[in-house]
Amino acid sequence: MDFLLNPNIAYLILLAAISLTFLAIVTPGTGILETGALFCFVLAGYAAYNLSINVWALIILLLSVVPFVMAIRNPNRGLYLGLSILLLVIGSVFLFGSEDTLVSVNPIVATVSSGLLAVSLWFILRKSMEASSRRPTHDLEALLGQVGEAKTIVHDEGSVNVAGELWSARSDAEIPSGSPIRVVRREGFILVVEKINHSNP
Repeated sequence: MDFLLNPNIAYLILLAAISLTFLAIVTPGTGILETGALFCFVLAGYAAYNLSINVWALIILLLSVVPFVMAIRNPNRGLYLGLSILLLVIGSVFLFGSEDTLVSVNPIVATVSSGLLAVSLWFILRKSMEASSRRPTHDLEALLGQVGEAKTIVHDEGSVNVAGELWSARSDAEIPSGSPIRVVRREGFILVVEKINHSNP
């Protein structure tokens, strides 16, 4: 474990932990990113415990979470995301210090790694946030109340054309083919429809 006490190695492991954590927040569910982040944080924590660290840099690193959370919840996410990444880079570069110098990480390693981290997090997180906030293209709830046309006789089963697409459907009462229909509810991917009468607009 002595190799972890090299500030450059500890710094790279810390960057990996941060990257995996942020990716796990915007793309949850698999557990792989979360496990990888936890493992990297344990290794980085071991290094931080045994190396000299700048407490103020650790505080900056922790503060980077605040604009990140605001970026997730705010439509003007670019500004907050940029601020979060900037704080991450500053905090991580200056975290491992020494008595002689402010930064014990090799400047080339710090510049290249932090640059790659900033660019990758900017593009990946921004795209992930945009995708998560975008309305699904096939929002089944949006079909409720839509009108269409029965393409076959609809009763226990049948087909209807709604929103330009062919859907499986059923109805409580038999609906002749070609009749105008309205979607009243859905059961999974099956639409429950009713016939539109002039008295039932």
